[in-house]
Amino acid sequence: MEPALANRRILVGVSGGIAAYKAAELVRLLVKAGAEVRVVMTPAATKFITPLTLQALSQHPVATDTFDLTQEATIGHIELADWAELLVVAPASADVIARLALGLANDLLTTIALACKAPRVIAPAMNVNMWNHVAVQHNLQTLVARGARSVGPGVGELACGWVGSGRMVEPPEIERACAEALGPRDWQGLAVLVSAGPTHEAIDPVRFLGNRSSGKMGFAVARAAARRGARVTLVAGPTALATPPGVERVDVESARQLRDAIVERVDGAQAVVMAAAVADYRPRAAATGKLKKAALGGAPALELELNPDILAELGARSYARRPVLVGFAAETAEVERHAVEKLCAKKCDLMVANDVGEPGSGFGTETNRVILVGADGTVERLPMMSKAEVAERILDRARALVVDER
Repeated sequence: MEPALANRRILVGVSGGIAAYKAAELVRLLVKAGAEVRVVMTPAATKFITPLTLQALSQHPVATDTFDLTQEATIGHIELADWAELLVVAPASADVIARLALGLANDLLTTIALACKAPRVIAPAMNVNMWNHVAVQHNLQTLVARGARSVGPGVGELACGWVGSGRMVEPPEIERACAEALGPRDWQGLAVLVSAGPTHEAIDPVRFLGNRSSGKMGFAVARAAARRGARVTLVAGPTALATPPGVERVDVESARQLRDAIVERVDGAQAVVMAAAVADYRPRAAATGKLKKAALGGAPALELELNPDILAELGARSYARRPVLVGFAAETAEVERHAVEKLCAKKCDLMVANDVGEPGSGFGTETNRVILVGADGTVERLPMMSKAEVAERILDRARALVVDER
C-alpha cells in the first residue's frame, strides 16, 4: 500500500517564533515520506532559521518575499497556491493565526493562504498566556470552522520559561496530521458508532472486575473514520486515551451502561464497530461499602451473573436500515474457528479476530495481527501492523458493505 504522503504536494508555511527550528525536522520527515515539499517563510521566521536550511532539506527554493522579482518570476504566489495539495503552517504564531482568520494578505504566507484552496493544517506555538487569550482561541476556532485541522499545542516548558500549553507539537505528530488531511474521504456524511475500551463491574466502591483492554484499537477506528469524513460517536469504557479529533465521545463504565449508550444511538448509523472488550460477567450485587478483610474473615465469595450480550442484541434487532455490524473476537487459541463461530452466532457482517497471547497483538500494544472474517465467507489474514493501519483496513471492508442511500 502506497504511503499516504507519497507524491503529494505539500506547502509548509513557517511563521516567526522559537519553534521555527522544528520546521526543519518537519520538512525532512515529509520529504522522507515521499512528499514534494515547498516552503514559504514570513520575514520574522527568517530571524529564527535561515531559508538556506529549509531549501537544502526541501530541495526547492524557499519563498520569503511577495515583492522579490526573482522569486515571483520563478515561483509566483498564485502558482504556489495552485500547486499545493496541502498547506501546513508550523509553527503558527498568534499573529499569523489572527491574520489568517481575518483574511489578510500582508506578507507572502498570508497572500498564498488567501489564494490557496487546499486543505490546511495549523500547528500553533506561542506563550501560554497568549494561547489562552480569548482572541487567539476565537481566531483559531474561526479557522477550524472553515475546515482547517488544528494540531496541538502541547503542554510543557516553553522558551519563555513558563510551563503550560503553547509549545508546538513534535514534527511526527504534524506529519500524521498531514497524512490524515490528505487521506480518503469515502465515509463523508455517513454515521459510524464505535465502542472501545474495557468495562468495569463494581464489587464495592473501591474494587471492580475488569479486563486488560486499553481501548487503543477502538480509538484508532474512531480516529480513522472521522478523518475519512464520518460522523463518529465513540462510546468509551474507562481509559485515559484522548478523544480523537472530530469525534463525539460518550464515557461509560459498566457493560450495562455501554449497552444502553449503544442502543440509544444505533438508529441512523451506517456502521457499528464493537471494538470494546465487554465483561461477560458482573457481581450479582455490589457492596455499598468497602469490603473489609477483617470483617469477612477471608476472601469474599462473589456471586456472578451474565452481562447483556450487546453484539448479539444488535445482530438480532430490527432496523429501518440495518447498519453494517463489525464485531471483535479476542482469542487465545483456534482464532479463525472461533471467529467464524462468533460471526455466525452474533449475525455480524465482519468479525475482527486476534490472538491476544501473541506478542505485539494483545491488549495495550501499538500493533495488532488480525484475521478479518466476512459473512460472505472471505477470510483475510493481515500481517502484524500498527493499530492505525488495521483500523484503515477494517474501514475499507466495512465501507464496501455500506448501502449508501444518502
